[in-house]
Amino acid sequence: MYGTYLRLNVPVWATNREVIKAARGKIQKKCRRAAKYREGRKLYYRSMLDYHAKARALFRTYRL
Repeated sequence: MYGTYLRLNVPVWATNREVIKAARGKIQKKCRRAAKYREGRKLYYRSMLDYHAKARALFRTYRL
């Protein structure tokens, strides 16, 4: 999943909303609203936000 996060091409200073928008763009159209994929989408979005939070923390660590 980390490779998927990297392919979102979002900068470290992007907001969580921007990450979700970019992640949503990578999902096939038929899967964006289908109820049977809801749990999978939640897991996908949460993992993208988790990787983004880790990238931000790493950035703050090396920025000093």
